[in-house]
Amino acid sequence: MPIPEIAMNPQLKIEIAEEPKPDETELIVQQLIQFNTRCAGEGNFQQLAIFLRDSDENIVGGLVGSTYWQWLYVDVFWIDESYRGKGYGDSLLTAAEQEAVKRGCQYAYLDTFSFQAPEFYQKCGYVVFGELSDFPKGHSRFFLRKVLQ
Repeated sequence: MPIPEIAMNPQLKIEIAEEPKPDETELIVQQLIQFNTRCAGEGNFQQLAIFLRDSDENIVGGLVGSTYWQWLYVDVFWIDESYRGKGYGDSLLTAAEQEAVKRGCQYAYLDTFSFQAPEFYQKCGYVVFGELSDFPKGHSRFFLRKVLQ
């Protein structure tokens, strides 16, 4: 399917960048942040990273996310298979939620796949609010949220 022409201004063009330049993608991100701030107020965005380390200081698990507009977003959460089922996941998620509350958050959200850990998050008090079936084929992608205490 060809890229549609820009009818209103033929001097503009649509470009698909196979390897976008970091400063160009950052421009798009910053412009959206400025727009969002004008519409919804300062988000107080902060990154959040929590690591699980073994006795040799190797990372064997971790959670990466952010906090903004009174929400914790859990972007990536992983624990080495040899450490799963031993309570470390609960501890990492609880640490993230506690830090988020210190930062003024009242809610948390994340997404996960059916082959990952939706039951784990539900056990931790998260509630499914959306599902995309066949993402990937034969599986589902779940979106969950939680009210933080």
